[in-house]
Amino acid sequence: MTPSVNHDVEKPLLSESEFIAGFHAIGEERYHHKHPFHLLMHEGRLTRGQLQAWALNRYYYQSRIPIKDAAILARSEDPLFRLAWRKRILDHDGDGAKPGGIEKWLRLVQATGLAREHALRGDGILPATRFAVQAYVDFVSTRSHLEAVASSLTELFSKKLIVLRMDRLRAHYPWLSGGLDYFTARLTQAPEDSDFALAWVVKHARARTEQDLAHAALRAKCDILWAQLDALYFSYVNPGWPPPGAFQPAKES
Repeated sequence: MTPSVNHDVEKPLLSESEFIAGFHAIGEERYHHKHPFHLLMHEGRLTRGQLQAWALNRYYYQSRIPIKDAAILARSEDPLFRLAWRKRILDHDGDGAKPGGIEKWLRLVQATGLAREHALRGDGILPATRFAVQAYVDFVSTRSHLEAVASSLTELFSKKLIVLRMDRLRAHYPWLSGGLDYFTARLTQAPEDSDFALAWVVKHARARTEQDLAHAALRAKCDILWAQLDALYFSYVNPGWPPPGAFQPAKES
């Protein structure tokens, strides 16, 4: 008689190096640095109106980052974790004496030629942007604390993209140069944040099921970022069909 096979046997725990390598493999495959919208941006092939649409919709995402981080912060009973994580909120909201990332992104919006009030009011934000951003806030609020922290690990890959983006924006869109302070700050903030988050996730993923959930959380975050760019590409590049109520770029000569 052939013995039955137990398909429910837990997979072996990944080594620390294997676990970390899994995050980097996900980033190489799924991070939005390969999205066609970003490729067009880096090739200098976006119009001012398309860049305005990007800056405007991305502002909505930026404005929800402190809310997302506050949700993660509120779930922790560890004062050392809270002390480290609240830095992220200050980085984006500012401390009252110096501007944070949200204010700096508003300056980027202005550099594209749009009024800051346009972004603050949320006028013309794509419905898909709202859905994707809310999905991120919901994810960190309802999944396990481990998954919530792991979803932030897209920051492992952001520095390389920011360096490229700053170089290409200055080269192809020099009129944006005065609005790039957000990216300059993230060159140091993002690695600091990702180093802490990665070490925390590695320490607290003690079973293979938890390691798999952490990897899946990063995939979900990459999907959320990709979906936002999908909406921009569909609405403003090809076929170029912004939905009713969405931002309408001025006709270009």
